[in-house]
Amino acid sequence: MQAFRHFISVLALVAIAGGAAAPQVQVQSREPDQDQQDDRVPPEDRAPVAIPRTAKIEWRVQNPFRFFNNHRDTEVHRATWVSLTPEQRRTPVTSAERALSTRHVDGWAAHQEGKTCWNASNNRHVCPDAKPYVFPESHTIVAELMEFAGDERLMCTWLTSPKGRNAERGRAIKENCDKPVELQIPYPGGAQISVEIAGREVAEEDVRVRDVMIVGMGDSFGSGEGNPDVPVRFSRERSADYGKPDPKRAPTAQLVGFPARVGKWQLIGDKEFLAQNPRWIDQACHRSLYSHQTRAALQLSLENPHRAVTYVGVACSGAEIVHGLFLRYKGNEWVPNPPEYSQISAVAEAQCGTREAPMQDLPEAYHMNGKIEALQGGLVLRKCAADHARKIDLVMLSVGGNDVGFARLVANAVLADDTNLRRLGGWMGQVHGEAQANEALDLLDERYKALNRAFHNILHVPWNENDRVLMIAYPAMALLEDGRSVCPDSNAGMEVVQEFRLSTEKARESQRAADKLHRVMRTSAREHGWTFVERHRDQFLGRGICAGWSENALSSVDDLRLPRKVGNTWEPYNPADFQPYAHRQRWFRTPNDAFMTGNFHVATNLAQRALKLQSIQWFQLLLAATYSGAFHPTAEGHAAMADAVIERARAVLTKYERRR
Repeated sequence: MQAFRHFISVLALVAIAGGAAAPQVQVQSREPDQDQQDDRVPPEDRAPVAIPRTAKIEWRVQNPFRFFNNHRDTEVHRATWVSLTPEQRRTPVTSAERALSTRHVDGWAAHQEGKTCWNASNNRHVCPDAKPYVFPESHTIVAELMEFAGDERLMCTWLTSPKGRNAERGRAIKENCDKPVELQIPYPGGAQISVEIAGREVAEEDVRVRDVMIVGMGDSFGSGEGNPDVPVRFSRERSADYGKPDPKRAPTAQLVGFPARVGKWQLIGDKEFLAQNPRWIDQACHRSLYSHQTRAALQLSLENPHRAVTYVGVACSGAEIVHGLFLRYKGNEWVPNPPEYSQISAVAEAQCGTREAPMQDLPEAYHMNGKIEALQGGLVLRKCAADHARKIDLVMLSVGGNDVGFARLVANAVLADDTNLRRLGGWMGQVHGEAQANEALDLLDERYKALNRAFHNILHVPWNENDRVLMIAYPAMALLEDGRSVCPDSNAGMEVVQEFRLSTEKARESQRAADKLHRVMRTSAREHGWTFVERHRDQFLGRGICAGWSENALSSVDDLRLPRKVGNTWEPYNPADFQPYAHRQRWFRTPNDAFMTGNFHVATNLAQRALKLQSIQWFQLLLAATYSGAFHPTAEGHAAMADAVIERARAVLTKYERRR
């Protein structure tokens, strides 16, 4: 076989020397001797092989979303993106999420647990294979010559020459011309690729990967709260009780017969029970791969074959601008290793890579003339030196809701009057309405101003490139299709906790506060030159907290009811059949949905020590219905938000890429 290939190479060289003006060289094959037989192509089927003078090299980054450590995980999403129709590509993340949900009952992220460049043990962006993350040294690309698709008769030699001084020619790779090859391309310099056939160069290409750094910051709407990467699984036979049976109460009003986790646990909150907890990229912050920030960054990596994305996500459920972004916040769930730094410091540290981002005392820079008291004196943040810091291409920001009391407004709208939970105070905080929210709204812009200063002075976003910060608006939770009416009085989707009942009057009050928040966010974004993302708000209309059916549902995914075991029968469906990531009408998690997806509980002894409660069972039920992501977007809702983000992010990236 090798002798036969050598004979063809000689013929090709002779033809090239004798006919330089010919556009192609025809290489005639002859029937080889028996010991030289090429068994891939029968002799009678062989035709003359045409070697073009020039061929086009097409290439793509093998693993464009570098947050996924294994390129095969990224390839699942790239293949899904490639398969979408032109119409589906108008909303690529939503379309992809629906396609993936049909193939993965427990959600696609469950298959990628532990395979990201996030080390939960030390809260750092580090890849499992120890390759540099924030400052990549090279990228693997997949290159091929399209002219030779399906033709196995020629061998190509691929060569790479890194750009820059003292560049040495790369190792030669020989492969059939119809096969793609994997090549290492230095970053950021790039390389020149050339291809030879029979010693003659037929193609060359300058290859330089455009690696963009995207940062995700903010609160629970940014972290992906309500959508654990690995959701809880429920037993088909077993049920759980959160109180003693009371014969005076109807079966559905008792704290018995609830869906029970799988496992060999004996008591709710014991070690075996907690071993079956839902799992997140970051457990303390409930940060999820389904977050619209992560999904938008992933999609941006797929759309341009020459682009890679280095994604740094630090959003944390419960975070505010002050307690979360500026000051350390330990997250929404008790874990042994909570976040070590504030989000601003965490991003600054990531920007430095393996270098140290030293702590800096900034006592007077961000309290805005005393208007933000918590930032007066003693403010210390990490900062990477400008000449060492990785430049940020995009900041995706979701923050402000907790600053004006999002959870307290929701609690006010859904907690029935004159109940122990209302007196306890929402989700262990104050319950407040529109008046208290208005007071907080008056101070919110000052917080945004302080944050804008930090983006420029600490994270090195240039002052004349403010539009790199994308502020994402909050979707309305209870608005119906007309955009004016709110959900009716009902406990539909909320019967997991008997004290829950949505009040239309209080929901309107909360919606007015939410509309004012939206206007403040839009105005602040305009003043600071940030890119404001709000197109998704219209898409959420009619898909809020009350979307679905409470009786005679066409399928369990749209049933608002919580499955309960009465006697030996599950009604209205077996909890083991619940599909947390199936396509459904509502894009917000109800308390029932949250119980069935996140099912957040704590160790009994920890809760008794922290909260000084003697009877903890009923309190575990409250946690499972609220701290599991109730009143937050579903994965499909996050996908719709991601599509809106992508639309604006594309324009920003294109704008600055044209300037390069």
